Amino acid sequence: MKIVIVGCGRVGAVLAESYDAAGHEVIVLDVSTRAFDRLPAEFRGSAVRGDGTDEDTLRRAGAAGADVFLALTEGDNRNVMATQVAIEKLEIGRVLAKINDPVRAAAYAELGIATICRTTMLADAVSGFLGLPPSGIPSMIAPRDGHHGTHEPLGSAAGAATSEEA
Repeated sequence: MKIVIVGCGRVGAVLAESYDAAGHEVIVLDVSTRAFDRLPAEFRGSAVRGDGTDEDTLRRAGAAGADVFLALTEGDNRNVMATQVAIEKLEIGRVLAKINDPVRAAAYAELGIATICRTTMLADAVSGFLGLPPSGIPSMIAPRDGHHGTHEPLGSAAGAATSEEA
């Protein structure tokens, strides 16, 4: 499977390492060359310095034809812009945007972009640790009947409303 990851922060680097070790073709983009220091020396994928919201940069990096596109930067707007380019320009069928704002995460899902919200994940994890009930707000939201079509989970661990940490 060809997987593109925009953002080589802690989450992006861990996922890139894991998917690479599992034998997938992995392309990681980040605007900071130093971000790639998080990748292990054994990483066999591509690490590309560039803006993951820029169509030309994504094409030069080899993102066209990817099976999966994950936008995992620290910026909600950047992640949504990157996934929109992936969907609308590169025609990648499976995209996910990390969104920190739960209200935005739900709104973007309504527009057809699958989202994962670290804020609700962490809040629910803390509540669970304290023995309190979860918030009831989904951490992962599958795209609704937006203009981008439907997205099926890649595996049994994926779902529309999970609270696992990414």
